[in-house]
Amino acid sequence: MNLKNTSIKFFGVLLLFMTSVNLIAQSENLRGRAKVNINSNWQYLENPTKKIGEALKQNNWQNINLPHSWNAIDATDIRPGYRRNASWYKKDIQIGSILPHQTYQLYFEGVNIVSEVYVNGKLVGGHTGGYIGFTVDISKVIKPGTNKVLVRVDNSFNPEVIPSQKADFFIFGGITRDVWLEVLPTNFLSDLKISTPTVSKTKASLEATVSINPGDNANLKVKASLLDNKGKTILSNQFNITNHSSKIVFNSIKNPKLWHTNAPNLYTLKVELIEGKILKDEVSEKVGFRWFEFKDHGAFYLNGERLLLRGTHRHEEHAGVGAAMSNKQHRADMELIKDMGANFVRLAHYPQDPEVYKACDELGILVWDELPWCRGGVGNEIWKTNTKKMLKEIVDQNYNHPSIILWSLGNEIYWLPDFEKGGDTKMINTFLKELNDMAHQLDPSRKTAIRKYYEGSTIVDVFSPSIWSGWYSGSYKSYQKAIDQYKAEYPHFLHAEYGGSSHVGRHTENPITGEGKIQSDGWEEAIVQTDVANIAQIGDWSENYIVDLFDWHLRISENDPTFVGNVQWAFKDFGTPLRPDNPIPYMNQKGLVDREGKPKDAFYVFKSYWSDKPFTYIESHTWTERQGPKETPKEVSVYSNCPEVELFLNGKSLGIKKRNTLSFPAAGLSWTLNFEEGENNLEAIGKTKDGKKVTDVLKLNYRFTKNTEAIDLKLEYKVLEDNYYLVTATAIDKKGLRCLDYEERVYFQCLNGGEAIVSQGTPTGSEVIEMANGQASIKIKRNSDKKPLQVTVLNQSFKGTYLQID
Repeated sequence: MNLKNTSIKFFGVLLLFMTSVNLIAQSENLRGRAKVNINSNWQYLENPTKKIGEALKQNNWQNINLPHSWNAIDATDIRPGYRRNASWYKKDIQIGSILPHQTYQLYFEGVNIVSEVYVNGKLVGGHTGGYIGFTVDISKVIKPGTNKVLVRVDNSFNPEVIPSQKADFFIFGGITRDVWLEVLPTNFLSDLKISTPTVSKTKASLEATVSINPGDNANLKVKASLLDNKGKTILSNQFNITNHSSKIVFNSIKNPKLWHTNAPNLYTLKVELIEGKILKDEVSEKVGFRWFEFKDHGAFYLNGERLLLRGTHRHEEHAGVGAAMSNKQHRADMELIKDMGANFVRLAHYPQDPEVYKACDELGILVWDELPWCRGGVGNEIWKTNTKKMLKEIVDQNYNHPSIILWSLGNEIYWLPDFEKGGDTKMINTFLKELNDMAHQLDPSRKTAIRKYYEGSTIVDVFSPSIWSGWYSGSYKSYQKAIDQYKAEYPHFLHAEYGGSSHVGRHTENPITGEGKIQSDGWEEAIVQTDVANIAQIGDWSENYIVDLFDWHLRISENDPTFVGNVQWAFKDFGTPLRPDNPIPYMNQKGLVDREGKPKDAFYVFKSYWSDKPFTYIESHTWTERQGPKETPKEVSVYSNCPEVELFLNGKSLGIKKRNTLSFPAAGLSWTLNFEEGENNLEAIGKTKDGKKVTDVLKLNYRFTKNTEAIDLKLEYKVLEDNYYLVTATAIDKKGLRCLDYEERVYFQCLNGGEAIVSQGTPTGSEVIEMANGQASIKIKRNSDKKPLQVTVLNQSFKGTYLQID
C-alpha cells in the first residue's frame, strides 16, 4: 500500500483486492479515515469526444498505470508539434457497504490541463489549470459494488489558461500525478494551516487553523500536540471549536531546533478531533521553525545568519515519461540537486508534484514556487479569474512547507501577448498588483517575486532581471559589472536564470569567451537577439565552454559578500517545442545533467564550489580523444572541493596545487602539460582537510596527426546488459582517423532484429542527433529471436553506412 504526505490513521477495515480497490467499511467502525493510492490498472482512450457514452462504446482502450501522459514520447520525437487534444481515462473501483454520513472523495495531485470527472455516468467535478491538486466529492453518486470512474482530460490550445502556449516548454497532457481515494469519517478535520509568527534561537510560537465537519455532533474538542523528530510530545493542549473551525496556539516553544538548509529539523503538529475520550479523527503536518530576511541592497539571511543562495531550476519531466514522473524519480532529482550542494531551487514555471516539496523540506532546499504565468501578457476576464484561482490554490496547497520562501507571480509575463492589448504595461501592472496584494493576504509571512518584467519590479518584494552574460549577450567576464549595477538598482535582487547549452561529448581545445567576437561590455539583455551576435548562435555548445562560463559566475558569486545569490538555468535538460534545430532536436540542453539525470561536466563545477562531500573530477570523462602538434602544451583542469590536488600524467607527478576560489579556471586546479602520442593516463588525487584522499582517473588517446575532411561513417557496437546494444557512429577521414571537428547531424535507424530507443531527448536516445567530436550513439533493444540485428546511420554527405550483428 502506497501512502503519501500526511500521516494516515486507520480505524476502518481496508482491503485491497486484485486490480481494484475494495473499501469495506463495517458498521462497527464508523470512525474510519483512509487514503488509498489508486494509480494502478486504469484504461486510456485517445479520443477527444465530449460524450461519455460515445467514449464508453469504443473498443480500443489501453491498459495503463498512472501517472500517465500521452505526450511522453511524441513531444520529443522528430516530428514537429505534439498532440494537443483530449483523452479519456477510466477505472473500476469496488466499494463495499457504504456508511451514512461518511465522505468519499477522489484527490488528483495534478491533471493537465482541464479535466472533467464522472462517476457512474454523472459529472461530479473537475478542474481548470494543470500542476495543482484538486478534490472531487463522490459521496452522493457511489454505490456498493462496482463504481465506474471516468476522467476527460484536455490539453488543447486554450489562451484563457496559463501558462501561455508560447512558453518554452511542453504542456504535457494527461493525469500526470498520483490519484487517491479518500474516505473521511462523519466528523472530520480538514484544511490544517500552520504559521510560525515568531521564531528566534531561544523561543518560537506556532499558530494553526483547522476546519471541522462536526456532523450532528456539537460536543467536540480539538487536541493539538507538537512532536519532535523522534516522536516525543513537546507541547499539547485542547482548543475550542467556533463556527466549524478551531484556532491552535502554542506561544512558548523553548529552544526550538531551527530548520536550516544544513540542518532541516522538522517537528510534527498532530491534531485530533475528540468527543470525550473518543478519538473521532486525526491529521498531522510537518513544521519547520525558521525566519528569513532579504537585506536592502544586500545579502539574504536565514535564522539571523547570512546564507548565500546557491540555486538551480527544475522542470518536471524525465526521459521516456515526460511529466508523468514517479515519486521515486521526483525524489531522485531533488537528492541529486542536494548532492551537488545547492540550497535553493526555483520550481519553473509552475507548482510541482507534492513529493518535490516534501523532499525540499526533508533535504533542506529553499523554494521559489511559481504561478505559471509564463509569457502571453495579460488576458481577458476569464483568464484573470482562472489565474487568480490558481494563485489561491497554490498558496493554500503548499502553505505549510517551511522550505518555501517565495511566491513568484510569473516569468517574462509581458512577452508575446495572447490577447489584444495583452502587452499593455499599465494593464499588466494593474493585474500584477492585484496578484501581489492577494498573495500577501493569503500568506503575510512570505515574499513575492517575479522575473524579467522590469516595469513591475517595484510591485513585488524580490526581483530578478535577465542576465545571460556569455550566452545570449556579452562575455561572461562582464558578470560582476552586471550584478553591481542591479544590486544598486533593485533593493531585493536575486539573479534567476543564467548559463548556456552544452552537447554531451562535444569538446574544443580553445573554447571561446566572446571577447573579440561580440561586445564584451554588452551584457544588457536583448529579448530577440537577431542583430547581435551571441554565443548561443556562434558558439560550438561544447562542454569546455560551459564549464568556464559557470566557473566564472561562481567565482564571482562565491566571493561577493553582499550578493543574495544566483540560480542556474536549468538543472536537467528538458523538452521544448521551440527548438527543433538544437543538436538534440526539441531539447533545451542547458541542463547540468541530461534528460535522464546523468551529470555533464558542468555538474562537477557546481559541486566543487558547493558540496561538502570530498571528490575530484578530471575534465573531461567524455573527452577521451584529443589531437594537437607535438610538444604543444595543453591545459587540464580538475574540479574538486579539496584544499589541494596533485595531478599525475603517466605516473609522473605534475605537482600539487592549492585550491583558491579567486583563481580561474577551476579555482586554480589547472595544469599545463604535454601529452605523449597514443595512450595517456591522468590521475588526480585530492587531499581533504583531515588528510583523506579522493582520486579520479582518466585514460585518453592523443595524436599528433590532425584529421582531414570526413569522408565516411563507421559503425561499431558494444553489448550492454538486458539485451541492449550501444551502436556508435564515427566520422572518419581518408586515413581512418576520427574527425574530431565533425559536428553535422546524423540519422539512425534500426532496420531489423530490434528496436532503437528513440524520442528520449538524451545523448543515446535520439534517432536524430548532431555529432559530438565526430561521434554519436544510440541504444538498441535486440529482439529475443536471435535474428541478425541491422542498423544504419546516414546523412546527406555520406548517404548511409550499415551494420549487421549476427
